[in-house]
Amino acid sequence: MEDLTLKLKEQIIEALNLEDMEVDEIETDEPLFGEGLGLDSIDALELIVLLEKNYGIKIENPKDGQKIFYSIKTMAEYITEHKS
Repeated sequence: MEDLTLKLKEQIIEALNLEDMEVDEIETDEPLFGEGLGLDSIDALELIVLLEKNYGIKIENPKDGQKIFYSIKTMAEYITEHKS
């Protein structure tokens, strides 16, 4: 799981063009939206594309996205449970 969280952090930095950010600056349990990392709805769309492209996971229900994208940890748990 630790390898997956590290990989996710790298992929998020790349996908969202967060060049000024280092992997160790992103807390695994920190919220990705709001006061945490401060992502917005456009970033959420990028995360959906990232999951589909890199892990073959489609998110059908937008309400699921709120739980899945809460933090790096919740994303890693979801990927571990659902990857094909």
